[in-house]
Amino acid sequence: MTRRTKCRTVDFLPETDSFVPEGRNQEATNEYVLKIEELEAMRLKDVEGLSQEDCAEKMNVSRQTFQKIIDTARNKVALALTEGAGIRISGGSFVTKKCKIQCMDCGHIYEPNFEDDKVTCPACDSRRIQCMQKHTHCMKLCWEDEVSK
Repeated sequence: MTRRTKCRTVDFLPETDSFVPEGRNQEATNEYVLKIEELEAMRLKDVEGLSQEDCAEKMNVSRQTFQKIIDTARNKVALALTEGAGIRISGGSFVTKKCKIQCMDCGHIYEPNFEDDKVTCPACDSRRIQCMQKHTHCMKLCWEDEVSK
């Protein structure tokens, strides 16, 4: 049995979540799905120019895990470019500092740290919490595994 994937720390969420080759119909184009943490790995290594060790530390993963993430990301991007396919950025196992959380029971609004309990409200211990952000990428993706237990 494999263990549950640990959430990766992500500091960047894209405003655009899909890319389609010019002149192609978005519905008719094959696409590769790039996970949020894969995009973050490419951003840290290829855009920011950080070392693999620094990237792994920022994402809160081992160097080996970081290498696997970035290899998968680069492979998907290369395939999309060579095949004329689209890229959709979506999903993954990640947490981000960009979410504000509101408790549905007491109305408390807070921004959890990476180390905080992300399943219950710190004010009333309610498990009925939701992200207040309007973007589609949310660390709620990590909570679902914990909440469903």
